[in-house]
Parts: sequence; structure tokens; C-alpha cells
Amino acid sequence: MADYTVGAIYEYTNNMAILTTGAGLTDPFNLVYMDADTTFVDGEDLTGSGNNYAGFVTLDVHTFGGVVQMDFPMVTGTGGDLGDINIVIPFGLAASVVVFPNTLDGTIIGEGGRVFFSGPNGLNSFTHCFAAGTKIRTTEGEIAVEALTNAHRVITAQGNDEPVKWVGRQTIRRQFQGEAAQNMVRITAGALGDGLPTADLTVTGDHGMVLDGMVVNASALVNGTTITRIPASDLPSRFTVYHVETEAHDVILAEGAPSETFIDTTGRRNYDNYAEYLETFGAERMIKEMPLLRISTPRLLPRALRERLGIATYNDAAHRMAG
Repeated sequence: MADYTVGAIYEYTNNMAILTTGAGLTDPFNLVYMDADTTFVDGEDLTGSGNNYAGFVTLDVHTFGGVVQMDFPMVTGTGGDLGDINIVIPFGLAASVVVFPNTLDGTIIGEGGRVFFSGPNGLNSFTHCFAAGTKIRTTEGEIAVEALTNAHRVITAQGNDEPVKWVGRQTIRRQFQGEAAQNMVRITAGALGDGLPTADLTVTGDHGMVLDGMVVNASALVNGTTITRIPASDLPSRFTVYHVETEAHDVILAEGAPSETFIDTTGRRNYDNYAEYLETFGAERMIKEMPLLRISTPRLLPRALRERLGIATYNDAAHRMAG
């Protein structure tokens, strides 16, 4: 369990369209989230206020050293009123130095009793990306993913070279993006067999690795030893992940291991450099997914692959008990 000490709130009403109040609180209070970790998760009940976490917003803050940017959590109005949302200012920071927007660009949506903030700052999206430092094979050798530009050509698993169209960049805030921060997977060198990857490879859990003719989400490969989820506490408070877009959905080599390129199932709006994409290409484009089976859960993996990688499932346990 952890908490976030609140010093003031700013409330938006009418579906976040109008700033109506800027009430400083006489005494600070705590937003308490009951998980064992220290991160907020979409729709999580904040028991200290009876509201739900609804995302975060990044705002300018005036300091003696100039203007800096800070992330602030947002919660739904009292009693889960979908007409209200509050930006929460931490205790010790004067609300007067924070530049609040006149409107919030997003929509509150409900799903199964949970509440999300959907928009540029919303957290109900998933990332399919590489961690910074991941080496991608190119015609010029191995290049860190964050250093790739559209001047580079990547080598595909088929041995072709394809131009990089765009490298998407997304910043993850550990405290305010609990689900994303808890979804990073480390694949240690050699864990996939045949010496692959050639070095430790870190990707998001929804990123597809290509194995035995299938696109397998990294989270489905976790075996608890050589392929593991990285504890959120081991990650920086902010970190950036990257994705590589080519003309078609393709297979490139990340630390030597076959890995998918960008596919627009989640769109590009959640990337920090989305405006750059629009400036370069004018509009989004659809990319047809490769005709390969996609696996998102361990129980759907062929038994031979599970055994090879040491992945246990509930089905395996039941089979052993029955035998």
C-alpha cells in the first residue's frame, strides 16, 4: 500500500470542458491506493477519497530556475461522478505556480465499474516497444533503437534491407502508469535458444517476438528465470521506449532475435513524437498485419515451445496432476 499526499485540487466539470474551481485545501489528505506496489493503475480505487484514478496530465510549473514540467495524477469527482475530474497537486507545491489548462482534451469512459481517462494523457493504451539501448541490425551494423532515423535501413529476418519510416518514442512515468511500468519484460542472452538474443533484451510485454513462425507477446514467454518481468521498483521514475516502423509489418533483428516492427493496432497518438509523424507524413496510415499466428498467453503456446523455454502453465500443472 502507498499513498499520495494532496495539497490542492483543481476541478473540471461538464466532461472536463470548463475549469470551475481552484480550491486550496486547508489540510493535506492522502489518496491511498491499496496495491503492494507504489504505482497508480487505471481505474484503481483511491480509498482515501472514494474516487478512481483516471490518468495523469503533464503541466508547466514555474520555479526559480525557470519553467519545468511535472506530472500530476487525475481522479474522478466525488462518488465517481463522470461529470467531474480533479487534477491533484501534491502537498508542498503551491498551486499558483502550476499552469492549468482551460480544458482537458479527453473523455472519461466507464468499463465494468472502472473509470478511465481516455485521451493524449490517458493510460488505457498499451505500448509495443523496445527499451532504450536495444541494438537493431542495420546495413551499417548494430545501432541503438533510439539512434535510428529514416536515413537507416534495417535488416529483416529474411535478409532483406528495408528503410526505416519512423521511430515512435513514448515516455513511461512509473508512478502514474502502473500497468505500463509493470509490463516490462527482460529476455536474457540466449534465453530463446540458438544463442538468441545475443545480449539481454528488454521489451514491453505486448511486443511480439517471432518464434517458430508465430508472433508471441513477450509476456507470454515469461518463465521466471531467463525471461522475467522487471519489477517496477527497478525501473527509473521516467523511461522511454521506442518502436520501429517500416513500410510493412515485418520482422527485424533486435539483439539478433527476430522481433516485429510497428503495427498500428494501438495507433500512434500515444507516442511523444506523434506531431512529428503528422508533419512528416501528413496523416496516419494503416499497416496490414503479417499473416502469422499471434500468441498472447502462455497456454496457447505449443507444448514443445513451452518445454523448450521452460514456460509452465496451469494446463501443464493440471496435466501433471492427472498423470
